[in-house]
Amino acid sequence: MPTFAEQAAAFVGEMAAVRRLSPHTIDAYSRDLRMLTDSFSAAADISAGDIRNLLTKGGKGGASPSSLSRRLSAWRMFFDYLCDRGAAESNPARNVRAPKKPARLPRAMTPDETAHFLDAKPPADKWTAARDAAMFELLYSSGLRIGEMLALNADDLDFAEGMIRVRIGKGGRGRGALFGGRAKIALREWLLLRRQSAAKNENALFINRRGRRLHSRTVQQRAAMRAAFAGCAGRISPHVLRHSCASHFLQSSGDLRATQELLGHADIASTQIYTRLDFQNLAR
Repeated sequence: MPTFAEQAAAFVGEMAAVRRLSPHTIDAYSRDLRMLTDSFSAAADISAGDIRNLLTKGGKGGASPSSLSRRLSAWRMFFDYLCDRGAAESNPARNVRAPKKPARLPRAMTPDETAHFLDAKPPADKWTAARDAAMFELLYSSGLRIGEMLALNADDLDFAEGMIRVRIGKGGRGRGALFGGRAKIALREWLLLRRQSAAKNENALFINRRGRRLHSRTVQQRAAMRAAFAGCAGRISPHVLRHSCASHFLQSSGDLRATQELLGHADIASTQIYTRLDFQNLAR
């Protein structure tokens, strides 16, 4: 009969061979399981209370909520492994709750930073410059997710109403979204150039040089390049423009429900995090 430590080593070996986890993750799992094997001689000796006590001890020792969550996940998988092989009757970690992680506030630029970003003109040909300007003005003006923007077709724009038909959204929900005057000007300029280079039967609003629908990686790279040229602090991704739009809209309107509709959130609880972001800005 293998010892408890040998069972743990066999589990880690299988994770490395079958799941092909990274060496860093395997090392972390090994350390997590050593906490069990150093404290107990068999799986049958461990209760749910013991698991909670080990997590509490780890928290007092300075382990972060993320580390404790990973630790609990490793223990759950290990006990499932033992149960599958008849080496344990139950999983004491199964119904133990992971420590709650503190909510991370979204990264948003100040209005001045946003203006510097949108006004920046990094080196680019006329075609690329027009496309990038239209993309980033639209992302900020409408608070779109990058996937929503890239799924847009040219005929989803209604210039008369200043509206976009957003075809997809988180959870598969579509919606209508507004866009402002600067975005309207940039989009009109882009559409004139897009018509000359779009591939046959390609309806995408934003395309690459081959005339096909643009990929998200290109947008991320163009955003990083623009942010560096504008002298923006930190990493600026397309999603930061969405957060900035939401934060600035809430600051100016004070209307949480309207902000929810702007972002297309199904639950207003998702929108409430921007009230915390606004409070931090106000405190500063």
